Amino acid sequence: MNENTVLKVMLKIRYPFYFCLILASAVVAGCQQEQTGYANAAAKEYDRSHQQTVSAMEKVTKTDDEWRGLLTASEYRILRRAGTELPYINEYYKTRVKGIYQCAACDLPVFDSETKYDSGSGWPAFYAPIEGHIITTLDTSFFMERTEVLCARCDSHLGHVFEDGPDPTGLRYCINSVAMNLEEH
Repeated sequence: MNENTVLKVMLKIRYPFYFCLILASAVVAGCQQEQTGYANAAAKEYDRSHQQTVSAMEKVTKTDDEWRGLLTASEYRILRRAGTELPYINEYYKTRVKGIYQCAACDLPVFDSETKYDSGSGWPAFYAPIEGHIITTLDTSFFMERTEVLCARCDSHLGHVFEDGPDPTGLRYCINSVAMNLEEH
């Protein structure tokens, strides 16, 4: 059974409750580390320095109707409603193309392919964002505390950051493919 067949079967499930339960299980399994604080001093310092470098860039602000008109249904659900795409079958999970990943809502460069790695989580993972181009906030959805990653220019939801990443930061930015566009080098 290929990935498209699995998705079609899941979308045809007659009981929405079971579909939501399966989706929630996949999300929790891929990004399961609970964030209650920084256990890693290097990760804490790295994140603190990023928060201080968010410059006075011009913010992009639009009404909800304007965002709906600019984004696809999937982009809107993830970027503006903090949704999550399915793991393992998204566009950039296994991509090794060199380039810059940009916010799909406002084109702000948010990650460089040089910091991308295979975390095994099912979503694209990076160990560092582009300096000053993301912000983080506490997310208490799904009965847990996590650190949400937002675009610094338009406040769109990109994904979450966890403390189980590789050196040099110890961080894993678990990002939705739908939330980004890849500008190849």
